[in-house]
Amino acid sequence: MNKDKYVFAQLIEFLDNNKFRHLVDKYDGNRYVKHFTCWNQLLAMMFGQLSNREGLRDLIVAFEAHRAKQYHLGLGRKPIAKTTFASANQNRDYRIFEDFAFYIMEQARKKRVTDIFKLQGNVYAFDSTTIPLC
Repeated sequence: MNKDKYVFAQLIEFLDNNKFRHLVDKYDGNRYVKHFTCWNQLLAMMFGQLSNREGLRDLIVAFEAHRAKQYHLGLGRKPIAKTTFASANQNRDYRIFEDFAFYIMEQARKKRVTDIFKLQGNVYAFDSTTIPLC
């Protein structure tokens, strides 16, 4: 039985929750919200992006398939309804997520490696391009 954290939960640890909360308070994103907060929306959108979902319906089907793991992924205990997710995407201010993305990019820019060949240990590069065959 696996006792470690899921990869998605490990990725979430790199996000600055305090900065995101500050942006949500700045744009009043969690006003009139009961359980599907802006943080849950961000994680749901990240899960959809990282799992290569093609649409909202496909993402909700994936959440239903992983309902037992949903809490451990950081998405809360309650199931996510399609209408709740769609209305959150429509009604919440996009600047919350835009400003947070710019903040994350700025943090990554500050921490980037200037000389890649001075890294210690093994360095691997993966190429995911597809080559069409006739």
